[in-house]
Amino acid sequence: MNINQNFNKLQSNYLFTEIVNRGKAYQQAHPDTKLLKLGVGDVTLPLPAPIINAMHNAVEDLAHVETFHGYGLEEGNLFLRTAIIQNDYKPLGIQIDTDEVFISDGAGSDLGNTSELFDVNNHVAVLDPVYPAYVDTNVMAGRSGIWSNGRWSDIEYLPCTAENAFVPELPKTQADIIYLCFPNNPTGTTLTRQQLQLWVDYAIEHKSIIIFDSAYEIFIEEDDVPHSIYELPGAKQCAIEIRSYSKTAGFTSVRCGYTVVPKATGLNGMWYRRQCTKFNGASYISQRGAEATYSDVGRAGIMKNICYYKQNAELIRTGLQSIGYQVYGGVNAPYIWMKVPNDTDSWTFFDLLLDRCQVLCTPGVGFGMSGQGYVRFSAFGSRSDTQEAIQRIRRL
Repeated sequence: MNINQNFNKLQSNYLFTEIVNRGKAYQQAHPDTKLLKLGVGDVTLPLPAPIINAMHNAVEDLAHVETFHGYGLEEGNLFLRTAIIQNDYKPLGIQIDTDEVFISDGAGSDLGNTSELFDVNNHVAVLDPVYPAYVDTNVMAGRSGIWSNGRWSDIEYLPCTAENAFVPELPKTQADIIYLCFPNNPTGTTLTRQQLQLWVDYAIEHKSIIIFDSAYEIFIEEDDVPHSIYELPGAKQCAIEIRSYSKTAGFTSVRCGYTVVPKATGLNGMWYRRQCTKFNGASYISQRGAEATYSDVGRAGIMKNICYYKQNAELIRTGLQSIGYQVYGGVNAPYIWMKVPNDTDSWTFFDLLLDRCQVLCTPGVGFGMSGQGYVRFSAFGSRSDTQEAIQRIRRL
């Protein structure tokens, strides 16, 4: 038997698994200490009642012959795809057909699965720092080359740092697959319409595909920041957009998201065929819950939670600034990106906060070499933990 040797190239631990493991080890060694977790971006507020009720009703549907549901459509139930088009795209003036929307069990799956559409010889470009899964899935697919000095030789890294105001330059070489995430994870920064249009124009000129991660769209506050890449002329020719209900509606345990693959990309039929072979459809229960997020009462409930997390982000951002730290993000996104003082290594500062403040953050270098010297804080904790974390850091 021969195995896929590309899996052996991966680093031994996934970034967020490493953070969780270090937190567990510290807690076991200090059982009487309260650990404040502002590292992994997991939500903490309960789901709004209208969404819970919709999922209860869906469970009840499965208890009766008249309303029972077996296998659903691989591309997702029409009721949810229609709700997505009517609520997420039509208000933006974007025309999307129902057969261009594919329901998934979360954005994480499709961010990796889309890699299957492309030949191994395609050249990949990612922002740096970057959400690790974009890189890891291409390592698994055999597009990475050799690991050296913290980077893969066959992947182009595009610095997205304070030095360039978090506006990355276009690829210097031919990039066939480009991963963009805005509002950005981990930096919490964004691009304006004009800045993002440059990427669409590049992709059209070079016949590239943009994989656009739009998981944090609901946090956007500023008018000139696009909520969808399809707001930009030409984007439907060159972009696949992936969205999640995990942060939007608190579905981290429910698991539901969707991917838009416009027919103009030439990939729609391939993606549909892939789904029919390798995916039996998202849960009927989770799809009914997702549908409920578009009702008036459902929307009000999730926006109340989003407002809570935005207030947490403001507390972290202004709190760290008041201490004297350089911070970025936290306005259009639930993440705050902080410059570590005195050129300290990211993991060293992580250990310092854990040891002396009992606060978990995320080391910036875990997102790439351009993240060295930064840490990320998540606004998804409780209000009391967020406030206490800033107080502890202030004492440090």
